[in-house]
Formats: sequence, C-alpha cells, structure tokens
Amino acid sequence: MLDPQAGAELAAAWGLPTPPSGVAVTPEEAMALAERVGYPVVLKRIAPGLIHKSRAGGVALNLKSASEVREAFVRLIHPEEQALVQRMAPGGVEVIIGAYRDPQFGPVVMFGAGGVDVEALEDVTFRLPPLTRAEARTMLEETWIGRRLLRREREGNSEEIEIVIDILRRAGQMMLEHPEITEIDLNPVIVASPGKGVHVVDVRIALSEEVPAPAAAATLLA
Repeated sequence: MLDPQAGAELAAAWGLPTPPSGVAVTPEEAMALAERVGYPVVLKRIAPGLIHKSRAGGVALNLKSASEVREAFVRLIHPEEQALVQRMAPGGVEVIIGAYRDPQFGPVVMFGAGGVDVEALEDVTFRLPPLTRAEARTMLEETWIGRRLLRREREGNSEEIEIVIDILRRAGQMMLEHPEITEIDLNPVIVASPGKGVHVVDVRIALSEEVPAPAAAATLLA
C-alpha cells in the first residue's frame, strides 16, 4: 500500500485534482507545511490499517492557525506516527471512485455515493475500462448520487460533472497502464458547488510492486 502522500502524488501525476499536502513527523513540520499549502488545513493521522480516519478520530478539520495545527498534532498523532497536512477542500457532495482487479474480468472501475458510510449506502455501479465519456456518464446515471449531480446540468452547471467523468476514465487508465496497481480507492471525492471544482481528498493505492512514474499521462485520454 502506498502511503497517503505517495498515493496523492501519483494521483496528481495522472491529472487527478488532489489538494496540496505533505507529511510531517513533528508539530513544527506540520505548522510549516500548513503555511506552505495554505490555510485552512486538515491534519490526518497516518497509521497502518486506518481507513476511515474521521470515524476513528484521526482527523482534525478546518485548522486556521499554527497554534491549532500544533494542538491537533499533539492530540492525534501517536509516537512514531506521521501526519498528513492538507489544504482544506470546500464542502460538497461526497462520491467514491475506485478500481480493482477482478480475477475473471481484470480491471474494474467503480462509482457511487462516498464518505464513511459507503458500505452501508450500497449505491455503486461498475464498468470495465477503458471507459468512453458516454460510458462514464452512464455510471453517474445509474446511481442516485450521480443523478443528483446530473441535475446541475438543468441550471447550466456541468463543469464538475465533466471532471468526475474525467477522473473515472483516468482511474481506469491507471489500472490498464500499471498492472502492478491492484486497487485504487478515492474516497471521498468532494464535488463542490458549481464553480468550486472537484477535490480528491483521500487516496489509497495498493500495489503488487513499485509503480513507475506515468509518462505523458495527461495525453492518454485525449
């Protein structure tokens, strides 16, 4: 499993919209990172096996000063652990975008309602990559969370929908181009209000071996 920062960097290299972030091992490093990525920030505990950080009490949100960052680090981060400091994303609709390798069908892309209750919601749909834009859009149409997003088009707001479609296609392409990636979990992906973008807040990427840097990744889906 890639650590959260390495996963975010790989996702960003593939053109996914990840907020600026970095890893800190001391309160001082966390404060310096917060200044660099820009307030407000989120501080997340990095620990093996910790998936839903907010449910486990491993996240401090909307930190607006160095003193708040220091206090959160001291409160949340155990000895020998690290913290991910990330620019706070705007609020919005939370979706999950993922991909995995099925023993029979190979790479599979998934879309649905996201957040900490993703398993309970069971609002998901699946496709085999590579995805056309039409196929990715159909994935939105097949879920209630996707249909909720598509209602924005009636008001002339389609920018964030196009970004979600692009992320779905890129996740599938990552699996096709890198057979050493066994799983991609982007949850939550925050679809902010119209004009405020889409933000891949948490990235989990599981590997069978080291992943090389993607070459010319941004041109693969042209």
